[in-house]
Amino acid sequence: MKTVEGQPVTKVAEHLRPDELHIWRMVYGHHQGREPLRELLAAYLRCDAGEVQLIESEHGRPELASVHASSLFFNWSHSGDQAVLAIGIDVQPGIDIERLRPRPRALEIAQRYFDAEETRALEAAGEEARSAAFLELWTAKEAVLKALGRGIAFGLHRLRIAIQSDRLHLRWLDDDDAQAWQLCRLTLDAAHIGAIAWRGGPRTLRYGTLAER
Repeated sequence: MKTVEGQPVTKVAEHLRPDELHIWRMVYGHHQGREPLRELLAAYLRCDAGEVQLIESEHGRPELASVHASSLFFNWSHSGDQAVLAIGIDVQPGIDIERLRPRPRALEIAQRYFDAEETRALEAAGEEARSAAFLELWTAKEAVLKALGRGIAFGLHRLRIAIQSDRLHLRWLDDDDAQAWQLCRLTLDAAHIGAIAWRGGPRTLRYGTLAER
């Protein structure tokens, strides 16, 4: 497994620092299952991909089995033919990606499931900009909920996201301190939108892209 620059992923993995999160992007097909995930994790665990043991949390989030006795935590997401994975030391990231596409029912969904303040912001947005704004809110919410270890069954209305020109802002999270969280846009291409979240102090995001195989 190599980067698009031809560097072995193991070389990148060995330089993961406690104040960083590594974010990997790859071309992905559903037929691959979790094999790319296992291969990436193996580079950080310094083992063979076949030795990587994964379990699922109570709400279905994949995690490393305790047999690895590792301080590594990860999360991944895929949409269309793209996938992203975040991995860090002693922090549980949540990551989500969506392919930009028209969402004609965006306002209807927001009115039913989102926080009222978010819905008002979408109502005020022009029709052309609404789909992108909706997906930005959706991925931000998913990222936070995945970092919590909860799915959308937790309630999309139980957290409030503000979209600002320079950042995403987690303004409120039910039963938690929103100020203790970090929420960032992912740096992607013009066809995708995404977010990453974690509870704890700021970290540097290091991006890498895997070469197609």
